[in-house]
Amino acid sequence: MHARTRRPWLAIAGLAALSVSVTGTIAFAGTATTSALNEHGGATRNAGDRTDAVRKAVVGGHARNVILFIGDGMGDSEITVARDYAKGAAGRFAGIDALPLTGQYTTYSLDKTTGLPDYVPDSAATGSAWSTGTKTYDNAISVNLAGQPQQTLLELAKANGLKTGDVTTAEIQDATPAVLVSHISQRSCYGPVKTTTTCPEAAKENGGLGSITEQLLDTRPDVTLGGGATTFAETATAGTWAGQTLSQQATARGYATVTDKAGLAAVTKADQDKPLLGLFAPGNMPVRYAGPAATVGGSKLPAEKCTDNPDHVATLPTLADMTTKAIDLLDNPDGFFLQVEGASIDKQDHAANACGQIGETVDLDEAVQAAMAYAKTHGNTSVFVTADHAHSSQIIEVGSTSPGLSVTLTTADNAPMAVNYGTAPSGGSQQHTGSQLRIAGYGPGAANIVGLTDQTDLYFTIRNALGLADDAEHASDKAKVSATPAKVKPGQKVTITASKFYGDRRATVKITGPARSTATRELSGGLLTLTIKPKKPGTYKITVTGAQSGKVAKDTVKVVKPKKRR
Repeated sequence: MHARTRRPWLAIAGLAALSVSVTGTIAFAGTATTSALNEHGGATRNAGDRTDAVRKAVVGGHARNVILFIGDGMGDSEITVARDYAKGAAGRFAGIDALPLTGQYTTYSLDKTTGLPDYVPDSAATGSAWSTGTKTYDNAISVNLAGQPQQTLLELAKANGLKTGDVTTAEIQDATPAVLVSHISQRSCYGPVKTTTTCPEAAKENGGLGSITEQLLDTRPDVTLGGGATTFAETATAGTWAGQTLSQQATARGYATVTDKAGLAAVTKADQDKPLLGLFAPGNMPVRYAGPAATVGGSKLPAEKCTDNPDHVATLPTLADMTTKAIDLLDNPDGFFLQVEGASIDKQDHAANACGQIGETVDLDEAVQAAMAYAKTHGNTSVFVTADHAHSSQIIEVGSTSPGLSVTLTTADNAPMAVNYGTAPSGGSQQHTGSQLRIAGYGPGAANIVGLTDQTDLYFTIRNALGLADDAEHASDKAKVSATPAKVKPGQKVTITASKFYGDRRATVKITGPARSTATRELSGGLLTLTIKPKKPGTYKITVTGAQSGKVAKDTVKVVKPKKRR
Protein backbone atom coordinates (compact mmCIF):
# COMPACT_ATOMS: atom_id res chain seq x y z
CA MET A 1 0.00 0.00 0.00
CA HIS A 2 1.18 3.48 -0.79
CA ALA A 3 2.67 5.20 2.26
CA ARG A 4 0.28 8.13 2.12
CA THR A 5 -2.82 5.91 2.11
CA ARG A 6 -1.89 4.32 5.41
CA ARG A 7 -2.09 7.67 7.16
CA PRO A 8 -4.73 9.75 5.36
CA TRP A 9 -4.84 12.22 8.23
CA LEU A 10 -1.43 13.46 7.15
CA ALA A 11 -3.09 15.17 4.19
CA ILE A 12 -3.17 18.69 5.52
CA ALA A 13 -5.43 21.53 4.44
CA GLY A 14 -3.65 24.61 3.16
CA LEU A 15 -6.28 27.08 4.31
CA ALA A 16 -8.86 26.80 7.04
CA ALA A 17 -11.46 28.65 4.96
CA LEU A 18 -11.60 25.76 2.53
CA SER A 19 -14.76 23.79 1.95
CA VAL A 20 -13.32 20.30 2.36
CA SER A 21 -16.27 17.95 2.71
CA VAL A 22 -16.23 15.40 -0.08
CA THR A 23 -18.39 12.71 1.49
CA GLY A 24 -21.85 14.11 0.88
CA THR A 25 -24.15 14.05 -2.09
CA ILE A 26 -22.62 17.14 -3.66
CA ALA A 27 -19.12 15.79 -4.13
CA PHE A 28 -20.08 12.28 -5.12
CA ALA A 29 -23.20 12.96 -7.16
CA GLY A 30 -23.16 11.40 -10.61
CA THR A 31 -24.94 14.44 -12.03
CA ALA A 32 -24.34 17.97 -10.77
CA THR A 33 -27.28 20.18 -9.89
CA THR A 34 -27.39 23.87 -10.70
CA SER A 35 -27.98 24.90 -7.09
CA ALA A 36 -24.74 23.24 -5.98
CA LEU A 37 -22.42 24.20 -8.83
CA ASN A 38 -20.43 26.69 -6.77
CA GLU A 39 -19.66 24.20 -3.98
CA HIS A 40 -16.32 22.41 -3.69
CA GLY A 41 -16.84 19.33 -5.88
CA GLY A 42 -20.35 20.46 -6.75
CA ALA A 43 -19.85 20.20 -10.51
CA THR A 44 -18.11 16.83 -10.61
CA ARG A 45 -19.75 14.20 -12.78
CA ASN A 46 -17.86 11.08 -11.73
CA ALA A 47 -15.99 11.74 -8.47
CA GLY A 48 -18.04 9.04 -6.77
CA ASP A 49 -19.09 6.92 -9.76
CA ARG A 50 -17.23 3.66 -9.24
CA THR A 51 -19.66 1.27 -10.96
CA ASP A 52 -17.70 0.84 -14.18
CA ALA A 53 -15.53 -2.26 -14.24
CA VAL A 54 -12.55 -0.39 -15.64
CA ARG A 55 -12.79 2.22 -12.90
CA LYS A 56 -13.00 -0.47 -10.24
CA ALA A 57 -9.83 -2.03 -11.59
CA VAL A 58 -7.83 1.12 -10.97
CA VAL A 59 -9.51 2.83 -8.05
CA GLY A 60 -7.15 1.18 -5.56
CA GLY A 61 -4.00 2.07 -7.48
CA HIS A 62 -1.91 4.97 -6.28
CA ALA A 63 0.80 6.99 -7.96
CA ARG A 64 3.91 8.33 -6.30
CA ASN A 65 4.07 11.15 -8.87
CA VAL A 66 1.58 13.02 -11.07
CA ILE A 67 2.51 15.17 -14.07
CA LEU A 68 -0.32 17.31 -15.45
CA PHE A 69 0.01 18.90 -18.91
CA ILE A 70 -2.22 21.79 -19.93
CA GLY A 71 -2.38 22.97 -23.51
CA ASP A 72 -3.96 26.39 -23.00
CA GLY A 73 -6.74 26.77 -25.55
CA MET A 74 -5.92 23.32 -26.98
CA GLY A 75 -9.32 22.11 -28.11
CA ASP A 76 -9.79 19.15 -30.43
CA SER A 77 -9.55 21.49 -33.41
CA GLU A 78 -6.22 22.92 -32.28
CA ILE A 79 -4.79 19.41 -31.82
CA THR A 80 -6.02 18.41 -35.29
CA VAL A 81 -4.62 21.54 -36.95
CA ALA A 82 -1.21 20.93 -35.41
CA ARG A 83 -1.22 17.18 -36.13
CA ASP A 84 -2.25 17.63 -39.77
CA TYR A 85 0.45 20.24 -40.31
CA ALA A 86 3.30 18.54 -38.43
CA LYS A 87 2.53 14.82 -38.88
CA GLY A 88 -0.08 14.54 -41.65
CA ALA A 89 -3.71 13.44 -41.60
CA ALA A 90 -2.77 9.82 -40.81
CA GLY A 91 0.06 10.86 -38.49
CA ARG A 92 0.29 10.70 -34.74
CA PHE A 93 1.86 12.82 -32.04
CA ALA A 94 4.30 10.64 -30.09
CA GLY A 95 3.33 12.34 -26.83
CA ILE A 96 -0.12 13.91 -26.92
CA ASP A 97 -1.65 10.99 -28.86
CA ALA A 98 0.21 8.24 -26.98
CA LEU A 99 -1.70 8.24 -23.69
CA PRO A 100 -3.90 5.12 -23.74
CA LEU A 101 -7.00 6.38 -21.92
CA THR A 102 -9.09 9.29 -23.16
CA GLY A 103 -12.31 11.03 -22.26
CA GLN A 104 -14.02 14.38 -22.52
CA TYR A 105 -14.76 16.98 -19.86
CA THR A 106 -17.00 20.01 -19.54
CA THR A 107 -15.40 23.38 -18.81
CA TYR A 108 -18.01 26.05 -18.08
CA SER A 109 -17.42 28.70 -15.42
CA LEU A 110 -20.05 30.48 -13.28
CA ASP A 111 -21.57 33.93 -13.33
CA LYS A 112 -20.34 35.69 -10.19
CA THR A 113 -23.70 37.34 -9.47
CA THR A 114 -26.21 34.62 -10.34
CA GLY A 115 -24.13 31.46 -9.93
CA LEU A 116 -25.53 30.21 -13.25
CA PRO A 117 -23.25 28.63 -15.89
CA ASP A 118 -21.08 30.85 -18.06
CA TYR A 119 -20.65 28.59 -21.07
CA VAL A 120 -17.52 30.23 -22.49
CA PRO A 121 -14.93 30.33 -19.67
CA ASP A 122 -11.50 31.91 -19.32
CA SER A 123 -8.21 30.37 -18.20
CA ALA A 124 -8.51 31.63 -14.62
CA ALA A 125 -11.87 30.00 -13.87
CA THR A 126 -11.02 26.80 -15.72
CA GLY A 127 -7.60 26.49 -14.09
CA SER A 128 -9.16 27.08 -10.70
CA ALA A 129 -11.61 24.25 -11.44
CA TRP A 130 -9.02 21.48 -11.76
CA SER A 131 -6.68 23.08 -9.25
CA THR A 132 -9.26 23.29 -6.44
CA GLY A 133 -12.28 21.19 -7.43
CA THR A 134 -14.45 24.29 -7.13
CA LYS A 135 -16.21 26.15 -9.95
CA THR A 136 -15.73 29.91 -9.94
CA TYR A 137 -16.12 33.02 -12.09
CA ASP A 138 -13.96 34.31 -14.95
CA ASN A 139 -10.82 36.18 -13.82
CA ALA A 140 -10.86 34.52 -10.38
CA ILE A 141 -7.75 32.67 -9.23
CA SER A 142 -8.51 29.76 -6.86
CA VAL A 143 -11.23 31.52 -4.88
CA ASN A 144 -14.93 30.64 -4.85
CA LEU A 145 -17.83 32.93 -5.76
CA ALA A 146 -17.64 34.52 -2.32
CA GLY A 147 -13.93 35.25 -2.75
CA GLN A 148 -12.82 32.61 -0.22
CA PRO A 149 -9.49 30.86 -0.99
CA GLN A 150 -9.82 27.25 -2.10
CA GLN A 151 -6.97 24.85 -1.43
CA THR A 152 -4.98 23.94 -4.53
CA LEU A 153 -3.51 20.65 -5.64
CA LEU A 154 -0.01 22.06 -5.29
CA GLU A 155 -0.67 23.26 -1.75
CA LEU A 156 -2.22 19.91 -0.83
CA ALA A 157 0.64 17.92 -2.38
CA LYS A 158 3.20 20.06 -0.60
CA ALA A 159 1.37 19.72 2.71
CA ASN A 160 1.67 15.95 2.35
CA GLY A 161 5.43 16.10 1.91
CA LEU A 162 5.58 15.86 -1.89
CA LYS A 163 7.89 18.07 -3.91
CA THR A 164 6.09 20.41 -6.30
CA GLY A 165 6.70 22.17 -9.60
CA ASP A 166 4.97 24.73 -11.82
CA VAL A 167 6.22 25.12 -15.42
CA THR A 168 4.86 27.30 -18.23
CA THR A 169 5.81 29.04 -21.45
CA ALA A 170 3.80 32.07 -20.31
CA GLU A 171 4.58 34.50 -17.54
CA ILE A 172 4.66 32.49 -14.32
CA GLN A 173 2.01 34.90 -12.99
CA ASP A 174 -0.39 34.04 -15.83
CA ALA A 175 -3.68 32.38 -14.95
CA THR A 176 -2.79 28.71 -15.45
CA PRO A 177 0.40 28.64 -13.35
CA ALA A 178 -1.11 31.14 -10.88
CA VAL A 179 -4.06 28.90 -9.94
CA LEU A 180 -1.71 26.51 -8.15
CA VAL A 181 0.11 29.05 -5.98
CA SER A 182 -2.22 31.99 -5.31
CA HIS A 183 -5.73 33.08 -4.35
CA ILE A 184 -6.95 36.41 -5.73
CA SER A 185 -10.06 38.01 -7.19
CA GLN A 186 -8.48 39.24 -10.46
CA ARG A 187 -5.97 37.37 -12.60
CA SER A 188 -4.28 40.62 -13.68
CA CYS A 189 -2.89 41.39 -10.20
CA TYR A 190 0.61 40.12 -10.98
CA GLY A 191 2.52 42.41 -8.64
CA PRO A 192 1.96 44.86 -5.78
CA VAL A 193 1.54 47.87 -8.11
CA LYS A 194 -1.60 46.53 -9.84
CA THR A 195 -2.87 44.76 -6.73
CA THR A 196 -3.08 47.98 -4.70
CA THR A 197 -5.66 49.44 -7.11
CA THR A 198 -7.33 46.43 -8.75
CA CYS A 199 -7.34 43.84 -5.95
CA PRO A 200 -7.11 45.98 -2.80
CA GLU A 201 -8.49 43.20 -0.61
CA ALA A 202 -5.40 41.15 -1.48
CA ALA A 203 -2.82 43.92 -0.97
CA LYS A 204 -0.44 43.21 1.90
CA GLU A 205 -0.92 46.72 3.27
CA ASN A 206 -4.58 45.80 3.72
CA GLY A 207 -3.84 42.51 5.46
CA GLY A 208 -4.29 40.39 2.32
CA LEU A 209 -2.18 37.56 0.94
CA GLY A 210 -0.51 39.85 -1.59
CA SER A 211 -0.17 39.87 -5.36
CA ILE A 212 0.18 36.69 -7.41
CA THR A 213 3.98 36.95 -7.44
CA GLU A 214 4.17 37.61 -3.71
CA GLN A 215 1.92 34.62 -3.05
CA LEU A 216 4.08 32.51 -5.35
CA LEU A 217 7.12 33.35 -3.24
CA ASP A 218 5.14 32.50 -0.09
CA THR A 219 3.81 29.21 -1.48
CA ARG A 220 7.38 28.22 -2.39
CA PRO A 221 7.15 25.42 -4.99
CA ASP A 222 10.43 23.56 -5.30
CA VAL A 223 10.62 24.39 -9.03
CA THR A 224 9.00 27.31 -10.89
CA LEU A 225 9.96 27.89 -14.54
CA GLY A 226 8.66 30.25 -17.24
CA GLY A 227 8.61 33.91 -18.23
CA GLY A 228 7.46 36.95 -16.28
CA ALA A 229 10.71 38.53 -15.11
CA THR A 230 9.35 42.08 -15.48
CA THR A 231 7.06 41.84 -12.45
CA PHE A 232 10.01 40.93 -10.21
CA ALA A 233 11.30 44.50 -10.58
CA GLU A 234 8.28 45.79 -8.60
CA THR A 235 8.76 46.74 -4.97
CA ALA A 236 6.81 45.24 -2.09
CA THR A 237 4.75 47.94 -0.36
CA ALA A 238 4.08 46.15 2.93
CA GLY A 239 4.85 43.05 4.94
CA THR A 240 8.17 41.56 5.96
CA TRP A 241 9.81 42.46 2.65
CA ALA A 242 8.49 46.00 2.24
CA GLY A 243 10.89 48.24 0.33
CA GLN A 244 12.60 45.37 -1.48
CA THR A 245 11.95 44.39 -5.07
CA LEU A 246 10.38 40.99 -5.57
CA SER A 247 13.66 39.86 -7.12
CA GLN A 248 15.59 40.96 -4.05
CA GLN A 249 13.00 39.25 -1.87
CA ALA A 250 13.39 35.99 -3.80
CA THR A 251 17.14 36.07 -3.28
CA ALA A 252 16.83 36.91 0.40
CA ARG A 253 14.41 34.02 0.85
CA GLY A 254 16.84 31.50 -0.61
CA TYR A 255 15.55 31.14 -4.17
CA ALA A 256 18.08 30.27 -6.86
CA THR A 257 17.28 32.21 -10.04
CA VAL A 258 18.32 31.22 -13.56
CA THR A 259 17.65 33.07 -16.80
CA ASP A 260 18.82 30.87 -19.66
CA LYS A 261 19.21 27.28 -20.85
CA ALA A 262 22.79 26.96 -19.62
CA GLY A 263 21.87 28.22 -16.17
CA LEU A 264 18.99 25.76 -15.98
CA ALA A 265 21.17 22.86 -17.08
CA ALA A 266 23.71 23.67 -14.35
CA VAL A 267 21.20 23.31 -11.50
CA THR A 268 21.60 20.01 -9.65
CA LYS A 269 19.26 20.45 -6.70
CA ALA A 270 16.03 22.27 -5.85
CA ASP A 271 14.14 21.94 -2.58
CA GLN A 272 12.60 24.02 0.20
CA ASP A 273 16.03 25.19 1.34
CA LYS A 274 16.83 26.50 -2.14
CA PRO A 275 13.84 26.52 -4.52
CA LEU A 276 14.51 27.09 -8.21
CA LEU A 277 13.05 30.12 -9.98
CA GLY A 278 13.58 30.19 -13.74
CA LEU A 279 12.74 33.51 -15.42
CA PHE A 280 13.52 33.13 -19.11
CA ALA A 281 11.71 36.14 -20.61
CA PRO A 282 10.42 39.56 -19.54
CA GLY A 283 6.90 38.41 -20.49
CA ASN A 284 5.79 35.27 -22.32
CA MET A 285 8.42 32.99 -23.81
CA PRO A 286 8.71 33.05 -27.65
CA VAL A 287 6.95 30.40 -29.74
CA ARG A 288 8.70 28.05 -32.16
CA TYR A 289 7.13 29.03 -35.49
CA ALA A 290 6.29 32.22 -37.38
CA GLY A 291 4.35 32.27 -40.61
CA PRO A 292 1.79 33.89 -42.87
CA ALA A 293 -0.92 35.90 -41.15
CA ALA A 294 -4.55 34.92 -41.44
CA THR A 295 -6.41 37.39 -43.63
CA VAL A 296 -9.84 37.91 -45.10
CA GLY A 297 -9.97 35.49 -48.02
CA GLY A 298 -6.79 33.69 -46.93
CA SER A 299 -8.34 30.30 -47.69
CA LYS A 300 -8.14 31.19 -51.40
CA LEU A 301 -4.44 32.13 -51.34
CA PRO A 302 -1.57 29.79 -52.26
CA ALA A 303 -0.47 27.49 -49.43
CA GLU A 304 2.67 28.40 -47.48
CA LYS A 305 4.90 26.75 -44.86
CA CYS A 306 5.61 27.95 -41.35
CA THR A 307 9.10 29.28 -40.68
CA ASP A 308 11.32 29.27 -37.60
CA ASN A 309 10.66 32.17 -35.26
CA PRO A 310 13.92 34.16 -34.94
CA ASP A 311 13.03 35.02 -31.34
CA HIS A 312 13.01 31.31 -30.43
CA VAL A 313 16.74 31.29 -29.75
CA ALA A 314 18.94 28.37 -28.72
CA THR A 315 19.95 30.06 -25.46
CA LEU A 316 16.42 29.64 -24.10
CA PRO A 317 15.15 26.27 -22.86
CA THR A 318 12.33 24.56 -24.71
CA LEU A 319 9.26 23.30 -22.88
CA ALA A 320 10.75 19.81 -23.13
CA ASP A 321 13.99 21.09 -21.56
CA MET A 322 12.10 22.67 -18.68
CA THR A 323 9.96 19.57 -18.17
CA THR A 324 12.93 17.21 -18.18
CA LYS A 325 14.86 19.34 -15.70
CA ALA A 326 11.84 19.80 -13.45
CA ILE A 327 11.25 16.05 -13.30
CA ASP A 328 14.93 15.44 -12.57
CA LEU A 329 14.94 17.95 -9.72
CA LEU A 330 11.61 16.79 -8.26
CA ASP A 331 12.28 13.05 -8.40
CA ASN A 332 12.41 11.72 -4.83
CA PRO A 333 11.13 8.74 -2.78
CA ASP A 334 8.19 10.73 -1.36
CA GLY A 335 6.86 11.72 -4.77
CA PHE A 336 5.99 14.94 -6.58
CA PHE A 337 3.24 16.88 -8.32
CA LEU A 338 4.19 18.85 -11.44
CA GLN A 339 2.05 20.99 -13.74
CA VAL A 340 3.36 21.92 -17.19
CA GLU A 341 1.62 24.40 -19.48
CA GLY A 342 1.98 25.05 -23.19
CA ALA A 343 0.53 28.53 -22.85
CA SER A 344 0.69 30.13 -26.27
CA ILE A 345 -1.58 27.77 -28.15
CA ASP A 346 -4.21 30.07 -26.68
CA LYS A 347 -2.26 33.29 -27.15
CA GLN A 348 -1.53 32.60 -30.81
CA ASP A 349 -5.11 31.46 -31.39
CA HIS A 350 -6.22 34.85 -30.03
CA ALA A 351 -3.89 36.45 -32.58
CA ALA A 352 -5.18 34.25 -35.45
CA ASN A 353 -1.61 33.00 -35.89
CA ALA A 354 -1.89 29.38 -37.03
CA CYS A 355 1.87 28.79 -37.22
CA GLY A 356 2.39 30.15 -33.72
CA GLN A 357 -0.22 27.86 -32.18
CA ILE A 358 1.03 24.87 -34.18
CA GLY A 359 4.60 25.36 -32.96
CA GLU A 360 3.47 25.66 -29.35
CA THR A 361 1.47 22.41 -29.71
CA VAL A 362 4.53 20.64 -31.14
CA ASP A 363 6.55 21.92 -28.18
CA LEU A 364 3.95 20.55 -25.77
CA ASP A 365 4.02 17.19 -27.53
CA GLU A 366 7.79 16.95 -27.05
CA ALA A 367 7.39 17.77 -23.36
CA VAL A 368 4.75 15.05 -22.98
CA GLN A 369 7.14 12.58 -24.63
CA ALA A 370 9.75 13.40 -21.98
CA ALA A 371 7.26 12.83 -19.18
CA MET A 372 5.99 9.58 -20.65
CA ALA A 373 9.56 8.29 -20.98
CA TYR A 374 10.09 8.98 -17.28
CA ALA A 375 6.76 7.41 -16.30
CA LYS A 376 7.42 4.22 -18.25
CA THR A 377 10.96 3.90 -16.93
CA HIS A 378 10.32 4.70 -13.28
CA GLY A 379 6.72 3.55 -12.83
CA ASN A 380 4.38 4.81 -10.10
CA THR A 381 3.73 7.91 -12.20
CA SER A 382 0.48 9.16 -13.72
CA VAL A 383 0.47 11.57 -16.65
CA PHE A 384 -2.55 13.61 -17.72
CA VAL A 385 -2.85 15.77 -20.84
CA THR A 386 -5.74 18.16 -21.36
CA ALA A 387 -6.68 21.81 -21.95
CA ASP A 388 -8.44 24.55 -20.05
CA HIS A 389 -10.93 25.71 -22.67
CA ALA A 390 -11.63 25.39 -26.38
CA HIS A 391 -10.71 28.04 -28.93
CA SER A 392 -11.67 29.38 -32.32
CA SER A 393 -9.45 27.86 -35.04
CA GLN A 394 -11.26 25.55 -37.48
CA ILE A 395 -10.13 23.61 -40.53
CA ILE A 396 -12.29 24.68 -43.49
CA GLU A 397 -12.46 23.83 -47.17
CA VAL A 398 -9.53 25.22 -49.17
CA GLY A 399 -10.73 27.87 -51.61
CA SER A 400 -14.03 28.43 -49.84
CA THR A 401 -15.53 31.79 -49.00
CA SER A 402 -15.71 32.18 -45.26
CA PRO A 403 -16.38 34.97 -42.80
CA GLY A 404 -13.53 35.89 -40.55
CA LEU A 405 -9.81 35.41 -41.19
CA SER A 406 -8.14 32.39 -42.77
CA VAL A 407 -4.75 31.13 -43.88
CA THR A 408 -3.67 28.26 -46.13
CA LEU A 409 -0.72 26.11 -45.10
CA THR A 410 1.14 23.24 -46.72
CA THR A 411 1.01 20.26 -44.38
CA ALA A 412 3.29 17.24 -43.83
CA ASP A 413 1.18 15.48 -46.49
CA ASN A 414 2.30 18.18 -48.96
CA ALA A 415 -1.35 19.12 -49.23
CA PRO A 416 -3.05 22.49 -48.62
CA MET A 417 -5.00 23.05 -45.39
CA ALA A 418 -7.07 26.16 -44.68
CA VAL A 419 -7.45 27.32 -41.07
CA ASN A 420 -10.20 29.80 -40.23
CA TYR A 421 -10.72 32.23 -37.33
CA GLY A 422 -14.24 33.60 -37.12
CA THR A 423 -14.95 34.71 -33.55
CA ALA A 424 -13.71 38.29 -33.86
CA PRO A 425 -13.39 40.86 -36.67
CA SER A 426 -10.11 41.62 -38.38
CA GLY A 427 -7.70 43.12 -35.88
CA GLY A 428 -9.65 41.85 -32.87
CA SER A 429 -8.70 39.12 -30.42
CA GLN A 430 -10.25 35.79 -31.36
CA GLN A 431 -12.48 34.41 -28.62
CA HIS A 432 -12.62 31.22 -26.60
CA THR A 433 -15.40 28.76 -27.36
CA GLY A 434 -17.50 26.61 -25.02
CA SER A 435 -16.88 23.09 -26.31
CA GLN A 436 -16.07 20.15 -24.08
CA LEU A 437 -12.43 19.06 -24.22
CA ARG A 438 -10.29 16.01 -24.63
CA ILE A 439 -8.49 14.64 -21.57
CA ALA A 440 -6.00 11.78 -21.81
CA GLY A 441 -4.31 9.79 -19.07
CA TYR A 442 -1.66 7.19 -18.32
CA GLY A 443 -0.83 5.38 -15.09
CA PRO A 444 -2.56 4.75 -11.76
CA GLY A 445 -5.98 6.37 -11.54
CA ALA A 446 -6.01 7.41 -15.18
CA ALA A 447 -9.09 5.35 -16.06
CA ASN A 448 -11.15 7.75 -14.01
CA ILE A 449 -11.01 10.28 -16.86
CA VAL A 450 -12.75 7.93 -19.31
CA GLY A 451 -16.22 8.94 -20.45
CA LEU A 452 -17.68 12.38 -19.74
CA THR A 453 -16.45 14.16 -16.61
CA ASP A 454 -16.24 17.78 -15.55
CA GLN A 455 -13.09 19.82 -15.21
CA THR A 456 -13.50 19.79 -11.43
CA ASP A 457 -13.33 15.97 -11.49
CA LEU A 458 -9.64 16.25 -12.39
CA TYR A 459 -8.87 17.67 -8.94
CA PHE A 460 -10.34 14.56 -7.31
CA THR A 461 -8.76 12.19 -9.84
CA ILE A 462 -5.29 13.56 -9.10
CA ARG A 463 -5.91 13.85 -5.37
CA ASN A 464 -7.01 10.23 -5.21
CA ALA A 465 -4.24 8.97 -7.50
CA LEU A 466 -1.67 10.48 -5.15
CA GLY A 467 -3.46 9.11 -2.08
CA LEU A 468 -4.06 12.56 -0.65
CA ALA A 469 -7.03 13.56 1.50
CA ASP A 470 -7.92 17.20 2.05
CA ASP A 471 -8.47 16.78 5.77
CA ALA A 472 -8.60 20.06 7.66
CA GLU A 473 -8.97 18.40 11.05
CA HIS A 474 -5.32 17.46 11.26
CA ALA A 475 -3.84 20.57 9.64
CA SER A 476 -0.51 21.45 11.23
CA ASP A 477 -0.70 18.47 13.61
CA LYS A 478 3.08 18.12 13.41
CA ALA A 479 3.71 21.78 14.18
CA LYS A 480 6.42 22.56 16.71
CA VAL A 481 8.42 25.49 18.07
CA SER A 482 11.97 25.56 19.35
CA ALA A 483 13.96 28.35 21.01
CA THR A 484 17.74 28.13 20.59
CA PRO A 485 19.56 28.40 22.87
CA ALA A 486 17.08 27.60 25.59
CA LYS A 487 19.10 29.42 28.25
CA VAL A 488 20.77 32.79 27.71
CA LYS A 489 22.09 35.86 29.45
CA PRO A 490 20.21 39.17 29.14
CA GLY A 491 20.52 40.70 25.67
CA GLN A 492 21.77 37.51 24.02
CA LYS A 493 20.21 36.43 20.74
CA VAL A 494 17.59 33.66 20.73
CA THR A 495 16.39 32.12 17.47
CA ILE A 496 12.77 31.01 17.46
CA THR A 497 11.90 28.46 14.79
CA ALA A 498 8.32 27.40 14.12
CA SER A 499 8.13 24.45 11.75
CA LYS A 500 5.64 22.08 10.15
CA PHE A 501 2.76 24.56 10.24
CA TYR A 502 1.87 23.09 6.85
CA GLY A 503 -1.78 24.07 7.08
CA ASP A 504 -1.09 27.77 7.54
CA ARG A 505 -0.05 30.79 5.53
CA ARG A 506 0.45 32.95 8.63
CA ALA A 507 1.02 32.48 12.32
CA THR A 508 0.86 34.63 15.45
CA VAL A 509 3.88 34.58 17.73
CA LYS A 510 3.17 35.51 21.33
CA ILE A 511 5.93 35.94 23.90
CA THR A 512 4.99 36.28 27.57
CA GLY A 513 7.15 36.69 30.62
CA PRO A 514 9.01 39.63 32.11
CA ALA A 515 8.41 41.35 28.75
CA ARG A 516 5.45 40.75 26.45
CA SER A 517 5.08 41.00 22.68
CA THR A 518 2.83 39.70 19.93
CA ALA A 519 3.55 39.63 16.20
CA THR A 520 1.99 38.08 13.09
CA ARG A 521 4.43 36.49 10.69
CA GLU A 522 4.10 34.90 7.25
CA LEU A 523 5.03 31.25 6.89
CA SER A 524 6.93 29.77 3.97
CA GLY A 525 6.53 26.05 3.51
CA GLY A 526 5.13 25.78 7.04
CA LEU A 527 8.24 27.44 8.45
CA LEU A 528 9.11 30.76 10.08
CA THR A 529 12.12 31.99 12.00
CA LEU A 530 12.64 35.14 14.03
CA THR A 531 15.23 36.45 16.44
CA ILE A 532 14.68 38.04 19.86
CA LYS A 533 17.05 39.52 22.43
CA PRO A 534 15.27 39.34 25.81
CA LYS A 535 16.82 41.71 28.32
CA LYS A 536 14.95 41.07 31.55
CA PRO A 537 15.79 37.89 33.51
CA GLY A 538 13.08 35.28 33.87
CA THR A 539 11.24 32.58 31.97
CA TYR A 540 9.69 33.53 28.62
CA LYS A 541 6.89 31.45 27.15
CA ILE A 542 6.75 31.35 23.35
CA THR A 543 3.41 30.42 21.78
CA VAL A 544 2.89 30.14 18.02
CA THR A 545 -0.68 29.82 16.73
CA GLY A 546 -1.48 28.93 13.12
CA ALA A 547 -3.76 31.61 11.71
CA GLN A 548 -5.70 29.20 9.49
CA SER A 549 -5.51 25.90 11.40
CA GLY A 550 -5.65 27.32 14.92
CA LYS A 551 -3.02 24.77 15.99
CA VAL A 552 -0.69 25.83 18.80
CA ALA A 553 2.95 24.98 19.54
CA LYS A 554 4.95 26.17 22.57
CA ASP A 555 8.45 26.41 23.95
CA THR A 556 10.29 28.36 26.66
CA VAL A 557 13.57 30.21 27.05
CA LYS A 558 15.22 31.20 30.30
CA VAL A 559 17.12 34.44 30.76
CA VAL A 560 19.47 34.24 33.72
CA LYS A 561 21.53 36.90 35.41
CA PRO A 562 25.27 36.40 35.06
CA LYS A 563 26.92 35.38 38.27
CA LYS A 564 28.83 38.10 40.03
CA ARG A 565 32.51 37.51 40.50
CA ARG A 566 33.78 37.58 44.04
